[in-house]
Amino acid sequence: MRFKDKVAVVTGAAQGIGEAYAKALAAEGAAVVVADLNADAGQQVAQQIESDGGRAIFVSTDVSSHESAAAMVEAAVAAYGGIDLLVNNAAIYGDMAFDLLISVDWDYYKKFMSVNMDGALVMTRAVYPEIAKRGGGAIVNQSSTAAYLYSGFYGLAKVGVNGLTQQLAHELGGQKIRVNAIAPGPTDTQATRTQAGDAAKDIVRNSLALKRMGSVDDMVGACLYLLSDDASWVTGQILAVDGGQTFRL
Repeated sequence: MRFKDKVAVVTGAAQGIGEAYAKALAAEGAAVVVADLNADAGQQVAQQIESDGGRAIFVSTDVSSHESAAAMVEAAVAAYGGIDLLVNNAAIYGDMAFDLLISVDWDYYKKFMSVNMDGALVMTRAVYPEIAKRGGGAIVNQSSTAAYLYSGFYGLAKVGVNGLTQQLAHELGGQKIRVNAIAPGPTDTQATRTQAGDAAKDIVRNSLALKRMGSVDDMVGACLYLLSDDASWVTGQILAVDGGQTFRL
């Protein structure tokens, strides 16, 4: 029960990896705020956590909106008294458009980046004062190995997330707030199946040292570690959980 008496906000927690993060945090004692725009699925996740003996609420949250982020914080504080942990997982991914940087519709590009890159900053700006009030805590951003590969504007957004992670680690370290990121490799979620289809098999065969797709459970251990006191002297890091897809010297 590493997170007993802690309050965790997980964005994009209505499905996929975010859902796994939310349920795992609740299983280890945290009260969880399921922050997502998908009300039906988000409420189901919160209800399942409650049915399993945990504590959770769903709050409709648009991570690209400062007003929505502030309202989420208000709801979390009203329900649980404060916030200790934040997981910035929300992203446009499963229904992401395929296009080039030189030709993607500009309005779509701006909306995409407002969620996939700026969303982590919007949420951090809204949440960090509450974390500071509790004497510090931790933030985990969801990056991707796409940051290190040719992946169009999706990869560009994740490069931005990595930069945000490192900058925010320095800006918030004095308030005892640690900021790290996880960079998943190809992970077997419905969103990935929609995006990659049969091409995922080629990715596994040609680019992964461990010849299987990742699972949502593969990401959970890394997230819980980075949020926990076990990582009390770890900040500004991007941890690749990718089956050996990437390596950096």
